[in-house]
Amino acid sequence: MSASEDSIRRERGAEFLPKFDSNGLLTAVAVEHGTGVLLMLAHMNAEAVAKTLETGFAHFYSRSRGRLWMKGESSGHVLKIVEIRVDCDQDALELRVDAAGPACHTMAPSCFYRRITAVGGLERIAD
Repeated sequence: MSASEDSIRRERGAEFLPKFDSNGLLTAVAVEHGTGVLLMLAHMNAEAVAKTLETGFAHFYSRSRGRLWMKGESSGHVLKIVEIRVDCDQDALELRVDAAGPACHTMAPSCFYRRITAVGGLERIAD
């Protein structure tokens, strides 16, 4: 199959054909299903995608630890999958989830809890 045929199948077809990067990863963002709040960004390899689809709970690949992990495996703050959306070229996923607690390891509801100020500093966003 040619690259253009592959692109057409991936971008317009009904098949899930994930396009992993050279490290075997996809970017995945977790979004609170009820509110649309962006909770976190992580990466998934083929095993993490399969485990997520199998269990209904978000699994990721930790680049720093070099292993598969389930969000909330130690804290209990799991992300229950409601729906998984894929972007147009299937190299990124949006996990629509119900979060069982804070999504961030800092205990903030979202990993995106600060904004960059006009002078280049950071300020916390009110929860």
